[in-house]
Amino acid sequence: MASDSTVERLRDRPGYYSQDDLPLDSYQVVAPDGSYDADAVPELDGEGLTDLYRWMVLERTFDERMVKLQRRGEVGTYGSGRGQEASIVGSGYALGDDDWLLGMGREAAAMFLQGLPLRDLILFWRGVPDAGKLLAQHDLMIAISIGSHLPLVSGVAWGMELSESDAVAAAYFGDGASSTGAVHEGINFASALDLPAVFFCQNNQYAISTSFEKQTGARTLAQRAIGYGIEGIRVDGNDVLAVYDAMQAARRLASEGKPVLVESVTYRRDAHTTSDDPTRYREEEEVAEWEERDPLDRYEAFLRSEGLWDDVDADAIEEEVNEEFDAALDAADDYPEDEVETVFEDLYAELPPYLARQLDEFRTFLDEHPEAYDHIERRPKG
Repeated sequence: MASDSTVERLRDRPGYYSQDDLPLDSYQVVAPDGSYDADAVPELDGEGLTDLYRWMVLERTFDERMVKLQRRGEVGTYGSGRGQEASIVGSGYALGDDDWLLGMGREAAAMFLQGLPLRDLILFWRGVPDAGKLLAQHDLMIAISIGSHLPLVSGVAWGMELSESDAVAAAYFGDGASSTGAVHEGINFASALDLPAVFFCQNNQYAISTSFEKQTGARTLAQRAIGYGIEGIRVDGNDVLAVYDAMQAARRLASEGKPVLVESVTYRRDAHTTSDDPTRYREEEEVAEWEERDPLDRYEAFLRSEGLWDDVDADAIEEEVNEEFDAALDAADDYPEDEVETVFEDLYAELPPYLARQLDEFRTFLDEHPEAYDHIERRPKG
């Protein structure tokens, strides 16, 4: 059995790696108190800097309105990104129009920045089958199965590399997903083939009810990049300018065939989803501490210091984004209901015999119970 002296001797020699050697620091431009290093501010003009604020307000408004809709039974289970606005907007703002965004559901504003209409995301959370097709038209995807999309991201990036595209594939996932095997497989594959992929992890401190400290012995998630042989960036996820800067750098490296793992350290202030009760596993003091680091308040302090807040009409922006949501909701309400046959017929080019039998049985069932299902549209038989 090795003695303590053997361990100490190894520690002082090449080849021994220790957690203590890895930093905990995160890249930051604007501190929580609003102070900042002017030389570190990204190269955005005044309009671009104020535009970031509007997108963060849109993200927060969309999340708050969607939670209210869920409480009224107008959408299904919803995962809010409240508290993560800087992480979502800063990263999405840095992506190019041709880039692919494959996420896990907490990236609303990043998807809107890629051109997705608000209506289509409302339809997705309502479970409308067409919504997946609508997302795909913008090179977007939401994978509710935790971590399962990471190998797909590497596959998309491989296709980009083979076609000599200038675009990159961006994977959005949470700290919980980082504990899955699929995430390891996806990142390792991208590393082995030098693929144009950015793996953007929103470390919001909880995998549903399991805290980050209970998920791993690693001090950070960004440090795992070293093991994969790729670049790693740890960024303050409540600092929209730092996230934008980090994602710009990550995108540039990825476009050169150098995959990047970004850990955006932020906090989920709402429940994991509307089916969750976070009071069962976290203390009010912790939530209050992170509220003091609110990304919108921090960015407002920056804009005031830069003399740009006078160009921002916060009340008008709030009214405008609420009107935008109202219009999207009206459009979603007007979207035609799917026929029940869609459940059977949209999966295969040719309906397999066993599904054809199930469809016939379901049609018979509907015919026998018209009073319970008269709101469901059906095609004529034959």
